[in-house]
Amino acid sequence: MDMSIQDTIFALSSAAGKAGVSVVRVSGSKAWNTLEVLSAGKNLPEPNMAKLMKLIDPKTLDIIDHTLVIGFKAPASFTGEDIVEYHCHGAIAVIDEMLAALGAMEGCRMAEPGEFTRRAFENNKMDLTEAEAVADLIDAETAQQKNQALAQMGGALANLYNDWAHDLTKALAYVEAIIDFPDEDVPDSETAKALPAIEKITAEIADHLNDNRRGEMLRSGIQVAVIGAPNAGKSSLVNALAQRDVAIVSDMAGTTRDIIEVHLNLGGYPVILADTAGLRPDQLGAGGHDDIESEGIKRALKRAEDADIRLLVLDGTKKEHDAHTLNLVNDQSLILINKSDHLDGTKEVQIAGQKPLYISTVSGDGLNEFLKALGEKISDLMGKRSSSDTPSLTRRRHRTALEEAFEYLALAKQQSAPDLMAEELRSALRAIGRITGRVDVEDLLDVIFRDFCIGK
Repeated sequence: MDMSIQDTIFALSSAAGKAGVSVVRVSGSKAWNTLEVLSAGKNLPEPNMAKLMKLIDPKTLDIIDHTLVIGFKAPASFTGEDIVEYHCHGAIAVIDEMLAALGAMEGCRMAEPGEFTRRAFENNKMDLTEAEAVADLIDAETAQQKNQALAQMGGALANLYNDWAHDLTKALAYVEAIIDFPDEDVPDSETAKALPAIEKITAEIADHLNDNRRGEMLRSGIQVAVIGAPNAGKSSLVNALAQRDVAIVSDMAGTTRDIIEVHLNLGGYPVILADTAGLRPDQLGAGGHDDIESEGIKRALKRAEDADIRLLVLDGTKKEHDAHTLNLVNDQSLILINKSDHLDGTKEVQIAGQKPLYISTVSGDGLNEFLKALGEKISDLMGKRSSSDTPSLTRRRHRTALEEAFEYLALAKQQSAPDLMAEELRSALRAIGRITGRVDVEDLLDVIFRDFCIGK
């Protein structure tokens, strides 16, 4: 065993800096020993019970702090190891002294990033999807992100993938029995028993993959690109939505050269709003200083292509709408006519097959209606669910593994020879197992011996 795994680890588990309370967590075989040393072994708390204690530096004998202490005994803890949590006053001096005192103890060291959660995984307290959810919950900035992380932490994805692995293991056992135990009178028809399970899992994986990437978008943020000609008011719109000056606004064309991102919370959904360079395709490939604007235009077009939603901003004072902007209209775009406060006469009902929204970034007219429309667009986008009510994929890693499993299962259905079918099923099982981190061939043997009573 790696000695680093045997070490008792400690770290500040709450945010760094001044606070009313800060939490220092210790995990490992010597976790309770640290409390004995810091308290001189006096009246240690019972496991799972909180106690206010005076902690003393064992070298200087100075008081470190009056601290609320909670201890947990393995395996009933977050990591599956002995854990002691010190809920100290959040003074920088207190935390520095606590960490220094712990670091001076034999067998104790500062934890590596994510090591507490890694130990929880290694001690079977959680699988990889649940471990990833811990990070997602810490990073959650909106209610929807928090809810998704909590569901995944609760085993929503793990249960789904484990069910598939269980059913697939059973299907593989039928096929393996024919290959590995030919003398046990296992009929060839046992391979047929595997097909219904393979068909079922294949269909469920396909349905799970067909989720419009809503879980990944919710986790990383919905990409909204603001596109339009120079001076259409894109930067002014971004500033208005951010309620601060994040982009330079000027009457001079080409002020925005690079993409400026603003993170917003709209109705509980995380939105990454991108202000882009004004579309002037005639500048593409230009030389000199125009090279910078040319590159900005290329990036704007690329961002529009990759965006989940496009906000196409048109200058309402122009006699003709910018054709380059209207070329980017799609099902996930909103057409905005800016500078509506300067318009006289009838407003257009449709542009490029869509109903435009009239706004003024100066007066604020129409912004509430626009935000409502954008919120509905986001809700529609995130509401495009597959036919089942399964939890959403949250990472590209999951999607890649499931795509591989789907391909292996498709190949398995085409095989008539048991050994070839078994190989594809094993590959599919390994692909699913990589998501949760649980790949156990012993499960296969358990099913074989239980279902076929081989060797009795």
